[in-house]
Amino acid sequence: MSLTPEEKKQYNRHLILDKIGEEGQLKLKKAKVLVIGAGGLGCPVLQYLTAAGVGNIGIIDDDEIDQSNLQRQILYTIDDIGLSKAETASKRLSKLNPFVIFTVYKEKLTRANAIQLFENYDVIVDGSDNFSTRYLTNDASLLTNKPLVYGAIFKFEGQVSVFNYKKSATYRCLYPSPPKPDKSPNCSEIGVLGVLPGIIGSLQANETIKIICETGEVLANKLLMYDTLSMRQMILKFERTEKAEVTELEEDYDFFCGIKSMNNEISLGELQNNLEMYNLLDVREYWEREEHHIGGQHIPLGEIPKRYLELDTSKPIVVYCRSGMRSKKAINVLEGELNNTVFVNLKNGIK
Repeated sequence: MSLTPEEKKQYNRHLILDKIGEEGQLKLKKAKVLVIGAGGLGCPVLQYLTAAGVGNIGIIDDDEIDQSNLQRQILYTIDDIGLSKAETASKRLSKLNPFVIFTVYKEKLTRANAIQLFENYDVIVDGSDNFSTRYLTNDASLLTNKPLVYGAIFKFEGQVSVFNYKKSATYRCLYPSPPKPDKSPNCSEIGVLGVLPGIIGSLQANETIKIICETGEVLANKLLMYDTLSMRQMILKFERTEKAEVTELEEDYDFFCGIKSMNNEISLGELQNNLEMYNLLDVREYWEREEHHIGGQHIPLGEIPKRYLELDTSKPIVVYCRSGMRSKKAINVLEGELNNTVFVNLKNGIK
């Protein structure tokens, strides 16, 4: 494999860089990287890996572009609302670098597909926004022996690390147990500074390039923590523990993370046909409620622990949100407080 004259023009600033050069650029061209999520973190990761010339990039994301994404997911425009994130990202990135091959997976990363997908790639980059996917990604990367580049964001702060790099520490070594669901809100519940995923995602892309080119000091056994408000950053060291010894995937990562796998679920169509059988609870934010709702009581997820006694428990309660995730968290909290009430999750929400 060699670089074509056009590729040499494209990557000139890498070729004249002493720690990359043509040898490093060829390593990038040969590399296969899977990016999990084409959202806040995934957008900058994908942009910089594409620009750098990573030869094969996989994008897995089952979500569609929403207007609220545009504040931070800079691959997309107002014209892309309602379209597939993975597919739209691939089309836009192809215009940035025609020498990169993209493979699009318009599906969710699951226990059923993770191992098979990971086996096809050299490096895994985690741009997910929930603990279930992070633990699944960690375990699948261990079982397939792939380095995992981790990033996470919260309001104004972010984290970056590299797991399972040459037998280094893993996500489970850093976080042996997941937090309680009501203690782990995502950006749709608590917000995020728009530039933060750009900063953290760029750092993830940097670690990925270092791994591929075998240069620099990789963030293995280290957690970089970054605060945008103070511009402080800190690196914490941690070690590989017995938690790194994963022999198989969990049966249910939602259950493992305390977001119970709902046997009690109902589709929107089923609910509409049997509406008289249930009371409804909307756990979205106030502005979402004003835009659209399907009735019932309204208590935002963050207010559930203080207001659950307001609920009408005369019938089973169908809990709903935009996608079905916040409603699962709400049910987990409510079941701990109202043992004798039946709660049903609205599958996939009212998106």
